[in-house]
Amino acid sequence: MQSTTTNLEKNTPKKKFPRIDAYVLIFCILIICTIATYLVPAGEFDRVKNGDVTVTVPGSYHIVESSPVSFKDLFTSIAEGMTKGASLIFLIMFTSGALAILEKTGAIDAFLRKIVISSKDKLLLLIIPVCVVFSILGTTGIIVNSVIAFVPLGIVIARGLKLDAVFGAALIYLGTYAGWNVTVLSPQTLGLSQRIAELPLLSGMGFRIIIYIVYLIGTIAFLYWYARRIQKDIGKSALGTELFPNDLGANQADMVNEKVKLSAQQTWVLLFSGLSLLGFIICTLILKWSESEMTALFIFIAIGAGIISRMNANEIVKTFMQGCSKLVYGALIVGMARAVIIILEDGKLLDTIVNALANVLSPLSPVSGAIGMFIGSAAIHFLVSSGSGESAMIVPILVPLADLLHITRQVAVQAVMFGEGLVNCVNPTSGVLMAILAMTGIPYGKWVKFFLPLFLVWFVLAIIFLIIGVSINWGPF
Repeated sequence: MQSTTTNLEKNTPKKKFPRIDAYVLIFCILIICTIATYLVPAGEFDRVKNGDVTVTVPGSYHIVESSPVSFKDLFTSIAEGMTKGASLIFLIMFTSGALAILEKTGAIDAFLRKIVISSKDKLLLLIIPVCVVFSILGTTGIIVNSVIAFVPLGIVIARGLKLDAVFGAALIYLGTYAGWNVTVLSPQTLGLSQRIAELPLLSGMGFRIIIYIVYLIGTIAFLYWYARRIQKDIGKSALGTELFPNDLGANQADMVNEKVKLSAQQTWVLLFSGLSLLGFIICTLILKWSESEMTALFIFIAIGAGIISRMNANEIVKTFMQGCSKLVYGALIVGMARAVIIILEDGKLLDTIVNALANVLSPLSPVSGAIGMFIGSAAIHFLVSSGSGESAMIVPILVPLADLLHITRQVAVQAVMFGEGLVNCVNPTSGVLMAILAMTGIPYGKWVKFFLPLFLVWFVLAIIFLIIGVSINWGPF
């Protein structure tokens, strides 16, 4: 009987710790913040207007009368957060709507496959163009979650080069996230953070392009080093003897063997979209366009690409709405996270938190403070895997803290971007990462072991660029 019981215990699957949904986590934070308004002393900093920017006055923190948040206000704060975040919520959704139309034209898929196929037999000449193209699509926010669809193509390429599944997945996934993690033009994270920090949209782009290029070069070098290493000794593969999942990529062999040709329509769609984005960047730098114009841009691209591809009006609308629906989850979390800040502001606790952090960090130099923001953002990203959700939650706290520590807001925003980016490709709460690992049959532990050297490279690069940013007083403010 005892033996039978033991066997049953062995065969009974262990309950896994449930993954907490980001909305559940933020709602729990809302409840905690609401309770805190009854327990924690309220306080405020004095603030002054410096042109169009509101600046916190260092050393001006003082206790004020408590302002507890009611049970009703707990729920109305969510609606208010959605209202205040409406411009960014619609920008994120409309971006997805435009991309859905571009995907339906087949232009992006055909272009990427053409790049991969043309260089499939040459290792370094394959890694460079694939990483460059996918990183550009990543840093502009065009391909992020949808990178999953291209991973089988990377597996097929790895098979052809007699490399392992880790290389195939990393070629596509890390290529994309080498751009996304140090975004140059993304409304979901950078645009949101800059707007909250009252920075001009796309400001600091020159330095960010340098950061992006260095990250990209580091990623390409890492992938080439790993590929050459296992070409010389397959036993050094992160997967050991299990180089590939059983069937993944087998049905996609024709994806790299057949010839791919961009049609005239697809070429015009790509040119139209690229020139539209370029025009927006120029107008943003010259005319100071903001998220409203960026939202309009994606509507313009969606309509233009649809017309070029000879879609009728109903088809354009239907495809656009289907694309918008895919990012409802990611878009609305902006409003949910904004509700946390509303409760902290209404309860007059936001400045109390900032003052407590300032007291901890005040003995530190501005460089150490910036690095502390970076590491703190990385730690929080393990819990809030949504980049937009984390930005909406912590940037309002870091901005006045940056003012107090004499760190520019541009550096504070970049510290958040670095923190999110460092964790993205190793975060077990990331739906994209875990889906790719499940699809390719790569154990999470082996992925972490493979990725660790690049993780350390990205960590060191982030610290170096933050030091430079503080040293040059990277602004405009």
